[in-house]
Amino acid sequence: MCPRLCGVRRGAGKRGVCGADDRLIVARAALHFWEEPPISGTRGSGTVFFSNCSLRCSYCQNREISRGKTGKAICVERLAGIFLELQEQGAHNINLVTPTHYVEQIIEALDLVHGLQGPLTTPIVYNTGGYELPETIEMLADHIDIYLTDFKYASAGLAARYSQASDYPDVAFAALRAMVAQCEQYELDDDGILKRGVIVRHLLLPGQLEDSKRVLDRAFEIAGNKVCYSLMSQFTPLQGAPDSLRQRVAEEEYSELIDFALGLGITNSFMQEGGAAEESFIPSFDLEGV
Repeated sequence: MCPRLCGVRRGAGKRGVCGADDRLIVARAALHFWEEPPISGTRGSGTVFFSNCSLRCSYCQNREISRGKTGKAICVERLAGIFLELQEQGAHNINLVTPTHYVEQIIEALDLVHGLQGPLTTPIVYNTGGYELPETIEMLADHIDIYLTDFKYASAGLAARYSQASDYPDVAFAALRAMVAQCEQYELDDDGILKRGVIVRHLLLPGQLEDSKRVLDRAFEIAGNKVCYSLMSQFTPLQGAPDSLRQRVAEEEYSELIDFALGLGITNSFMQEGGAAEESFIPSFDLEGV
């Protein structure tokens, strides 16, 4: 399912590099208001936070779930029911957060939902760290409307140091190309809510402005203005992070990144104002809605 290609037989109960075995683990399913405006809108995004993760980012804000410390095992039928419940609550979309290692179960649940009270009429968002195989993206072609993807690093050294994935830059490059090929048009409804398309997120890390510029260069080379770029300054130093990541992003660095993006010709983007780097933006993984 993921570029780790660890070969673990999860179906036999073994755990992959992601930490997952054959069980489907979910930590939260609720309306979420802290995504980009065309995702959250006014009613919220129907987020399903999956436990475990194929990346090992040392600065992860969702470490409680990415390391599998919390979450509840559910069946595919329950996941299908969660999708419908979020739609009934008025969610603008169904937002699958860190879904890679559960793609097969997710596809099964989306197919199943049409045989329940469905069908789903809200867009489906694939919210990923960008570490994806093009073959996995191809599997999702008939199920996903929106890709909300990170592009974290241009440097293999940084990717190895902070996410234990030296191949991340090339993998993310290929994955983004596959996403854009699937969703070439960025389509909003009359209320400004995203119906179909790709949003590329990039989080500026402290002291890594030059790498961030290279990330934008590579992403713009693939996607141009077919996608929306979300340039984030919200990096929050957390306990246990490396010494090099113990400070917040300098305003001057972030301003320079914005100027660089404009200079590239990026016209469709989101920026963050000061105050975004607060731990209060991290939801409680309390099994709500599971």
